[in-house]
Amino acid sequence: MKVFVTGGLGQIGSHVVEMLLERGDKVVAVDNLATGRREHLADHPNLTVVIESIANKPLMDKLIGDFKPDVIVHTAASYKDPDDWYNDTLTNCVGGANMVDGAKKFGVKRFVYFQTALCYGLKPMQQPIRLDHPRFPGSSSYAISKTTNEYYLELSGVDFVTFRLANVVGPRNVAGPLPIFYQRLKDGKQCFVTKARRDFVYVKDLAKVVLKACDGVGHGAYHFSSGKDVAIQELYDAVIEALDVPGKPKAEVKELGPDDVFSILLDPSRTFEDFGNIEFTPLQETVSAAMAYYQQHGTLGEYTHLRQERK
Repeated sequence: MKVFVTGGLGQIGSHVVEMLLERGDKVVAVDNLATGRREHLADHPNLTVVIESIANKPLMDKLIGDFKPDVIVHTAASYKDPDDWYNDTLTNCVGGANMVDGAKKFGVKRFVYFQTALCYGLKPMQQPIRLDHPRFPGSSSYAISKTTNEYYLELSGVDFVTFRLANVVGPRNVAGPLPIFYQRLKDGKQCFVTKARRDFVYVKDLAKVVLKACDGVGHGAYHFSSGKDVAIQELYDAVIEALDVPGKPKAEVKELGPDDVFSILLDPSRTFEDFGNIEFTPLQETVSAAMAYYQQHGTLGEYTHLRQERK
């Protein structure tokens, strides 16, 4: 199989690429290095890496047209700055639309997309959230731009799977609480947690399901979620355990910010029905793998699409 992967040097993309290469597929990976890292993928005879923006339509058309992929796996996303509407729309809307258009134009058989659970808004009307919940992405630039491209994909007529994601964590995770906790603890600063709860899922568990989607399993929207949420405090405790921090410092507990939400828990029942039983990696194992990565590579930065108070 030939697979075109955007964001191929990022957290999700690089793990998907590695699994594709392990089974003998040919891959073209595109990344602009905004949050990806070249060292995430070793050189491989079946791998071509292109450092470029997916917003470059003439180049993307040439790459897709020349490679003629069976599948496009579109993991690329802009999320570094909640106020950077330009790059969010450039990558998530323009670049995403380029990928969908390329799939239509060059007869790509399948398109795999990744959507944020924030597409349901900050005050979901269901708990857990079902796939029939209306989309209310107006809470952030990230959610608006990611949902825009999901609409284009649905409009296109291309055969697709879109995974609406719980919090994907593990090695190569450059956004959210894990790199923030690691860096602050490393710098001797106090961490803070809110009373929020999230479903943290291991990136390699997701990548295994993505390969099934590449092979034709499923169609339409799915939730990639374990169906269970844990307190951010529990995640912090797992970090302290993984790093064996002397004195086991306590995190300061803060109230939720105006653009945060207590819990976004997704109903994964359709995913289990179509993709089969998923063995989710335990939280402590997931966090330990992430901490081992940061100890080797450091953090790229502590990004979040939500506004965070810093000390």
